[in-house]
Amino acid sequence: MSKDHLFSSYDQLSSTWDEMYSSNSEIREQYDMIIDYLKNTSKKTLSKKEELSKQLFMSQGVTFTVYSDNEGIEKIFPFDIVPRIITAAEWDKIERGIKQRIKALNLFIKDIYNEQFIIKDGIVPADLIYSCPNYLREMKGVKVPHNVYVHIAGVDLIRNNDGEFYVLEDNLRTPSGVSYMLENREISKRLYPGILPRNNVRSVSNYPNLLYKKLQELSYNSNPNIVLLTPGIYNSAYYEHTTLARLMGIELVEGSDLVVKNHFVYMKTTNGLKQVDVIYRRVDDDFLDPLEFNAKSVLGVAGIMAAYRKGNVNIINAPGTGVADDKATYVYVPDMIKYYLGEEPILKNIKTYQLGRPDELQYVVDNIRTMVIKKTDGSGGYGMLMGHEATDEEIKDYLDNLRKKPENFIAQPILKLSTAPCYINGQLSPRCIDLRPFALSGKDGIDICPGGLTRVALKKGSLVVNSSQGGGSKDTWVIQ
Repeated sequence: MSKDHLFSSYDQLSSTWDEMYSSNSEIREQYDMIIDYLKNTSKKTLSKKEELSKQLFMSQGVTFTVYSDNEGIEKIFPFDIVPRIITAAEWDKIERGIKQRIKALNLFIKDIYNEQFIIKDGIVPADLIYSCPNYLREMKGVKVPHNVYVHIAGVDLIRNNDGEFYVLEDNLRTPSGVSYMLENREISKRLYPGILPRNNVRSVSNYPNLLYKKLQELSYNSNPNIVLLTPGIYNSAYYEHTTLARLMGIELVEGSDLVVKNHFVYMKTTNGLKQVDVIYRRVDDDFLDPLEFNAKSVLGVAGIMAAYRKGNVNIINAPGTGVADDKATYVYVPDMIKYYLGEEPILKNIKTYQLGRPDELQYVVDNIRTMVIKKTDGSGGYGMLMGHEATDEEIKDYLDNLRKKPENFIAQPILKLSTAPCYINGQLSPRCIDLRPFALSGKDGIDICPGGLTRVALKKGSLVVNSSQGGGSKDTWVIQ
């Protein structure tokens, strides 16, 4: 296939960083091998590879749920066959930046639920913490094993048009997406046999073993019984729950499979009750314990918080970690890094306006067409206003609702997300992407899996990469 045919629709977006092309339209060195392969492979073969990837996702049951879609629940997760490639030097900065950030956020959570020095020293306002829906008074003074609150984190990064990576948000409650990272790599091995080792692509396949090792570390028992607590088959990430439990060789349980007796947690088995030491929970705080949170919850376990407070079971991630990934708290993370670590942030935040401040609200309203507004407790791309796409009526309705409780909203400038080549209709076309690397913390420090989940806005011109909003993903290669 000629280069012209493959690239004929590749229109680099103006003032946008392209992952494959440099500013003078030369292919970046890290893409040489894969582009050379694509150029020397027929369109028919590439389309067959694309079809094979769909069949593999279908046969593996790699799905997610769109709650707002009336047509049906399960959707196959769209996958683009062209990998996103990151150099070792770029990855080194990402890795150092995320480790620094997780370290500071963990210290912040510990501080907030204990001495609250950061509030007393006037770095973070008290009302920001106490009004946060994810702040749990039930966690005040609780001793957490090894002082690790954030065991598993997914940090969303975007590359702006200056070529720098910025943190979009921190996912510290029940971060999802790692199963797609693992599945994407397995599919790449099938699509490009031999190319990954020749390209010195770092492996992500060790993630389940690394996670299991971290979970083991977090118990005081030498051979702990570890379970993964899922809300059940109707949860959007149920495929991920089953995959991780299977790959780690641990039991997948629902709330009804567990019981608390004398402040210990037990799993019901055919041989009677078996004590549980570590619970990797994928159930939100509000549904974790009907005795302390939502009394109507059937997803959690009555009495689990009392067992946790007594140190008889460890819950991963710790309840109450959401106080640190709230979008209103995000603004203060650079200050936390300076306060707790005495360091300058390695990865920058995106300029963020807190709409509870009248002057910042006014500025955002005046510049609404260049802003994205988000709910501070929102996720998955829901409840956002993209100022450049909204109609006058949509903006008016959104602002009317916002003004009832402006402190529950933040705004950010609409950024130029970097673009990467995607194989669409037999040609390479640029699409906007982000990156979610996964960090694992244990008593012996923090490890970052070398790669992560690259999400793609498959709709032309779209900036929304969430799967629930029509996005897809691609494999992420970190090359040595």
